[in-house]
Amino acid sequence: MRLAWQFVRPATAATVVLAVLLALPQVSTSRALGIWVVLVAALVLLVLLQHSRERGRPRRPARFEEALRGRSAADPEPVELRRMERELELGIANAEHGHRRLLPLLRAAAAAHLSARHGLDLERRPEAARALLGEDAWELVRPDRPAPENRHGPGVPRERIAALIERVESL
Repeated sequence: MRLAWQFVRPATAATVVLAVLLALPQVSTSRALGIWVVLVAALVLLVLLQHSRERGRPRRPARFEEALRGRSAADPEPVELRRMERELELGIANAEHGHRRLLPLLRAAAAAHLSARHGLDLERRPEAARALLGEDAWELVRPDRPAPENRHGPGVPRERIAALIERVESL
């Protein structure tokens, strides 16, 4: 129905042109009708072209519809979680990365847990922290841990990291 209404104005304009052409004595009736047919055909083609372009273009939703949809859901995996996963994988693969990046993160997490649950500062009371954590976990998080001899070698084994996390969470 909308498309039919788009033809009304051009058809009216073409008819007015036909009437003017018929009123002129220099233009024959057959020539006026020929001009009118060409004009109507051109206008019809323009309207159809415009209509096909509008149909091909995605319709922008109204602001009301956008508001009903609401905001898009947040990223299902937070950026910080992805960063931690990357640090973990790199720390397992490379000794230098494990020593410089992964173990300080694990140390900070263990220190925060010990401080919150037991009121212990990992650096001020290392003996008490060592007693709570156990030898294997302490070896990973101790503040004075030496750098690895082969910095390009494999990093911290996944099993040791898992055991450390379990130990810290169990306190």
